[in-house]
Amino acid sequence: MRKQLIPIALLLALFCAPTFAQQTAVSPARSELTNDCPGTRPELLDVVEWEREGNRVDKVSVWQLPESDAFFFTSGMTIDADGAPNAYSADDNGLDELSNAGSPARWDGIITDRLGNPLVQQEEDPFPGFYISCTSLADRAKEFSDPTRYVDATKIPYIAMPEEIAELGGARLGDFGFVMNLRNGKSSFAIYADIGSVGEGSVALAEALGIRSNARDGGVSQGILYMVFPGSGNLQPRTIDEIRSEGERLLPDMDRVRAMSACAETGDSEVGRGAF
Repeated sequence: MRKQLIPIALLLALFCAPTFAQQTAVSPARSELTNDCPGTRPELLDVVEWEREGNRVDKVSVWQLPESDAFFFTSGMTIDADGAPNAYSADDNGLDELSNAGSPARWDGIITDRLGNPLVQQEEDPFPGFYISCTSLADRAKEFSDPTRYVDATKIPYIAMPEEIAELGGARLGDFGFVMNLRNGKSSFAIYADIGSVGEGSVALAEALGIRSNARDGGVSQGILYMVFPGSGNLQPRTIDEIRSEGERLLPDMDRVRAMSACAETGDSEVGRGAF
């Protein structure tokens, strides 16, 4: 996982706090852009800027649907393997590079004991010897050290977002979303399951969208539409069937989605330019 440095700290699960290496800043809304697509243009919420390698600054415009709490943005997609039982291992033989789970001083993609030591799966667990990888969204009814407590990136299509965007739009962990690959037309419903960077999705989500899903070198640099429905979840992980059925109930008609995606890509020259 490639995460960002977010200035607002929020501990969502014991010893599973996100660690970020970059910074997100929220810029004022630019209301003069809202008339670029008459009749279909949603309202601009804000522009998010974040620093990446080489001090590059990218911008993603976050838009809200008229007469709705739903919001959307377009960006690229990096691949999040968190929550998969084979995501990380001590010998760095997991789905993702161990460095993306943090460091001995501050682990975030794996859970630890009270001394900061990573917890290792036992014989009865899915991948004995691998670390227990966590997501911000978790099933609180299960034990902290149960690998199935967390949302498995290889099975569940989920998205990750910075806290700033979620808070700005009123979204909470467990809310539902819709994601579309604007390049090939493939789409999937998803759940907001992890705090991360702008434009980040699980292995399962990438596969559903026809994107290279390798957490080490997969993903795309642009052309992915993310739509989130605030207040739609119950703060709990959900099954694929539940994500699909709830998403179908919440999603506007596809013609409207296509119109919104066209506006998002053409109305703001910075939308979709994220470099990953």
